[in-house]
Amino acid sequence: MLADKLIRILVVEDHHVVRKSLVTLLETVAGFEVVGEAGDGVEAINQFHLCQPDVTLIDLRLPGISGAEVVRSIRSEAKHARFIVLTTYDGEDDVYRALRSGAQSYLLKGITRDELIAAIHLVNEGRSHVPPEIFAKLARRLEWEEFTPRESEVLEHIVQGRSNKQIAQSLGVSEATIKAHINSLLSKLGVSDRTQAAMTAIQRGLVTLDFS
Repeated sequence: MLADKLIRILVVEDHHVVRKSLVTLLETVAGFEVVGEAGDGVEAINQFHLCQPDVTLIDLRLPGISGAEVVRSIRSEAKHARFIVLTTYDGEDDVYRALRSGAQSYLLKGITRDELIAAIHLVNEGRSHVPPEIFAKLARRLEWEEFTPRESEVLEHIVQGRSNKQIAQSLGVSEATIKAHINSLLSKLGVSDRTQAAMTAIQRGLVTLDFS
């Protein structure tokens, strides 16, 4: 890369004030050029193809399509694409999904200006940047037993407060089958009841609550 080449940045953030603050901050940095903005997942994909940024800053939770899904979608077509997830969510599964999707860095919004600038430079150079505390969360996630697709469905219903009978009716299976799935979930999560399972699922980012 030539020393005088600007780093072209796309900012993807659904909160308008936060996005504008990030854009304003980045535009004060010598060598950075903000080439586009997006407030949701679909717009992010469109803006990426339109602007062809060197580095994309992207939040994890976005309207319509999640940040991880945006990263996965773009990198399936553009292997060179470089992403920094910048978010408030630090659950082990949040980290795991984002990095597995192809993001090169995972940062929390509490980082300093200098830390963000350094991360952008590193990712632009083709390097990964995962802070130690985030790497520790990824390591813990890799130790988990994987859930089956059906167990993941059941867990989502548990977090939504549904009874075994309601879950069984929704999934078209018997209550005994649901009870077996729940017992397996409790064992894998290392908890003793449904309430603890729901709390753990939310804390780890296994299930996203939708307040819309």
